[in-house]
Amino acid sequence: MGRILIVEDEPQLLRAMRINLRSRGHEVRTAADGAHALAEAAGHPPDIVILDLGLPDMDGIDVIRGLRGWTRVPIIVLSGRTSGPDKIAALDAGADDYVTKPFSVEELLARIRAVGRRATPAEHGPLVTIGHHQVDFAARAVTVLPASAEGTRTASAEPAGAEPAGAEPAGAGPAGAGPAGAGPDGDIEPSPPRLTPTEWRLLAVLVDQPGKLISSRALLDQVWGPGHADDTSSLRLYVNRLRRKLEPDPSRPRHLTTEPGMGYRYQP
Repeated sequence: MGRILIVEDEPQLLRAMRINLRSRGHEVRTAADGAHALAEAAGHPPDIVILDLGLPDMDGIDVIRGLRGWTRVPIIVLSGRTSGPDKIAALDAGADDYVTKPFSVEELLARIRAVGRRATPAEHGPLVTIGHHQVDFAARAVTVLPASAEGTRTASAEPAGAEPAGAEPAGAGPAGAGPAGAGPDGDIEPSPPRLTPTEWRLLAVLVDQPGKLISSRALLDQVWGPGHADDTSSLRLYVNRLRRKLEPDPSRPRHLTTEPGMGYRYQP
């Protein structure tokens, strides 16, 4: 049976779901807050996530976005929020189903079976190699892959948050820039590039569908949200910044390619 991660901060409900799902043969792991949920999902990738929106440390919508940065695992939301806007926000963020509390165990099991039938294998894991870089979507970090076997250094994640479309984040240097260090032989070793929150979201959408052409409008809608469908200049800016940071030759991109007048494609 499947591996299920339950994210719920109500102890009695969490215990009841764990007992019921385990009795039906599922392997169950649990988390009582968003940070623990993201760590569990990265360390023990589940087949299905059951997620409460009202968590003590962050909103469940942010957990969905964090998961969607690197995985297509089915997500079933369990929430006492019954308003239409709440449901739409969860589904737009990447949830596959929405169940309002209170609910029956049989209904939950039926929803699990339904999303399990629709699920497709993930096309990439939390680690993706682009050029000379290894991108870790779970840790939000980029590692330079040197030609030698002397080891690598890792970029720490940028703080969460979203800057306005097309705006350079405060304190950010030129794309791809960072302090360089000298190696044992005096050679300059490249520093791992830092990606901004918007760059992480854009890259995640592209990498999630390798080889598929994604229209500019779809990228703008998924990364910046409704109302930015015509802001193609921001999209070009951020794609070019990702190329300068990750492509071996940004002027001749091999991995983040453009289909003129149509959109962009990630080529593994």
